[in-house]
Amino acid sequence: MLSRVADSLYWMSRYLERAEHTARLLDLTLNLTLELSPDAAGGHWRRLLAGLRTPPPAGAADSGVKLRPYELTQYLTFDAANGASIVSCITAARENARQVREQISSEMWEGINRLYLQVRREQIDTIWHAQPHEFFRAIKEGAHFFQGTTDSTMSHGDGWRFMQLGRFIERAGATALLLDVHFNEAEAGSETSAGGHEYLRLVSLLKSCSAFEAYCQFYKADLRPERIIEFLLLNADFPRSVRFAADVVERSLRAIASDNSPRKAGRAERLAGKLRATLDYSQVDEIISDNLHAYLDNIQRQCALIHTTMQQSYIAYAVEAALAS
Repeated sequence: MLSRVADSLYWMSRYLERAEHTARLLDLTLNLTLELSPDAAGGHWRRLLAGLRTPPPAGAADSGVKLRPYELTQYLTFDAANGASIVSCITAARENARQVREQISSEMWEGINRLYLQVRREQIDTIWHAQPHEFFRAIKEGAHFFQGTTDSTMSHGDGWRFMQLGRFIERAGATALLLDVHFNEAEAGSETSAGGHEYLRLVSLLKSCSAFEAYCQFYKADLRPERIIEFLLLNADFPRSVRFAADVVERSLRAIASDNSPRKAGRAERLAGKLRATLDYSQVDEIISDNLHAYLDNIQRQCALIHTTMQQSYIAYAVEAALAS
């Protein structure tokens, strides 16, 4: 497969996963903060920005300015100057899809183009005074539709595997970051952990990963921090857990390597195997007792290293190496 095609498929999938993740967190935060005081709501909005690794908009950073829901929703949804906004991510995903139009199915192109047109014709005032929840639900459903259409209409060869790589590397890093932000904040005591506040924080974390119902089926309704960490980090069957994502990344890289020359097999596949093994043999009590933040930070660094190594092996490799293979 041409490196240009692989790169576009990879980033198309990764950007769409990022847009869906942002829409889910925004929808949840808006619902959670409806009846909270401005001070209490500010904590949720700061956690959202940290969980997306996005700095506050100009004028709100480190200046004591209140984080206003309207401005933040505009910034994270429609601000084209913000590369992490939903509009920016979907636009980038659609542009990558356009560049490889001949490699994807008509149904995939129609799905991503429909989602792009939908977000481009909306404005913050339109959704703010109507039903923001309906808008963000449409974003999530559009992303899920595209993923399902991809699995159903695209040959599961190298192109599909690069899309799997993009989606699940993005997902593994995002879930690890959410866990890190949530439990670092809880450990620092930035919010009271008594009564309803702690329960609300734990529920919001699970819903941030679309995991509340799945967790309750696995552990009943017993919300304990250590069980939530175990479920979102180490569960092998839940599609949004870090371990599940690491399994998909490792299988995808192994399959891609087997279909290509020996030059391209190697380090990226070994790094993915190392990440999967780390998660396979970890125990939640040991992770918590050692250093949860260090463990989660290491997961994020390993995901970034897998991405960089994959790019060097399959996308931006030297011409001399290609000729020698």
